[in-house]
Amino acid sequence: MRYFSAVLAFVALLSASVPFTASGETMSETSLHAAATSGDVAAIEKLLSAGTAIDARDDSGATALLAATHANQVEAARALIDAGADVNAKDDIEDSPYLYAGARGHLEILKMTLAHGADLKSVNRYGGTALIPASERGHVETVRTLIDAGVDVNHVNKLHWTALLEAIILGDGGERHQKIVELLVKAGADVNLADGKGVTPLQHARAGGYKEIEAALAAAGAR
Repeated sequence: MRYFSAVLAFVALLSASVPFTASGETMSETSLHAAATSGDVAAIEKLLSAGTAIDARDDSGATALLAATHANQVEAARALIDAGADVNAKDDIEDSPYLYAGARGHLEILKMTLAHGADLKSVNRYGGTALIPASERGHVETVRTLIDAGVDVNHVNKLHWTALLEAIILGDGGERHQKIVELLVKAGADVNLADGKGVTPLQHARAGGYKEIEAALAAAGAR
C-alpha cells in the first residue's frame, strides 16, 4: 500500500512538472510552435536549450519549422534550421517546410531549406514537386530558384500536369506566367508533353487566349 501511494505521488509530480495538452503534446512543444509562428527567436532558443524536441509535432503533424514557414517567419525558420530542424519533415497533408516554402513563394526560407538538404524529389499530396505549385501561382523567382537547384521540370503530378501545364491551365496568362513559361522552356520543359486527356500546352494556351504564351511555345516547337 505504501509502495502504491509512492507511485501515485511520483506520477502526480511528473504530471505537474511536464504538463500535457489535450492531444498529449507537452506544453514546451506547444510553446515551440507558438514561438515559431510569432517569430520569437529568443523563445525558440530558450526552449531548445531546455531540451524541447526540435521536430516535435502539433495536432496537424507539423513541426515548429513548418509552423514558422506557414507564417513566413524567416528569422524563426533560420534559428530552427541552424539548430538542426528537418526541412523535409511532412505534416498530415504531406507538406514539408521545403515544399510549402516553394509552393507559397517564401523565397528566403526556401533558399535555407535548399542549403540544408531539401529533397528535390519530394512531392506533395497531389504528387507534385515544389516547382509545380510555384509555377501555377506565378512565383517567378521561386521558379527560377527551384530550376537552378535542379528540380525536374518535366515531373508529372497526379493530375497528369507538369509545371508548364499548370502555369498555363491555372495561371492568368499575364507577365508573371509568361516569364515562368519562358524559364521552364529554357530549362528544357517538354513543350509537347500533353495532359492526361492528350491536350498539349499550346492547345491550352490557345483555349485560354494567352497569345504571348502561345507565341513563345510555338517558337519553341510546340504543336
